[in-house]
Amino acid sequence: MELVLVPNSPGRAMAVMREVAAWGRERGLRVWPEQWLTPEELLTDEAGPSNFYVGAVDGEEACAFILQWSDREWWPEAEPFEAGYLHKLCVRRKFAHRGMTAQVVAAVKAECARRGVRRLRLDTGAEETAVGRIYLAAGFEVVRTIERDGRPSMLLYELTL
Repeated sequence: MELVLVPNSPGRAMAVMREVAAWGRERGLRVWPEQWLTPEELLTDEAGPSNFYVGAVDGEEACAFILQWSDREWWPEAEPFEAGYLHKLCVRRKFAHRGMTAQVVAAVKAECARRGVRRLRLDTGAEETAVGRIYLAAGFEVVRTIERDGRPSMLLYELTL
């Protein structure tokens, strides 16, 4: 099962994101609301069409994500291309529990290396413990906790390449 990344795929990536989020909402999981997964919300000056990827296995779309080269919201002090920032990583159910996150991280690490980028970063809600375990297993470590109202709200993860 070899993952092939297809960059510059915003429409297809958003379709996969909406499918995975709908599945999660049906099960009562805390996932992105439908209105967050639109071109108006996701296409920004930091995340243009070229930053949207679909991962395919044997020609079938298996996952989607956004790979940015700056993230002023969560890493405002970082210089552009200091790190790659992985956002909205999602895996279609058919490919769940098959090591897809590790394959995505390996492919993204290769993309970062081609650009001379030495870190990969991401963020998730502090209460998202299952997702956090996946990122820790992939080699990330929590480097910052952001608190809101005196409680942990967001966790910022980093993987040195």
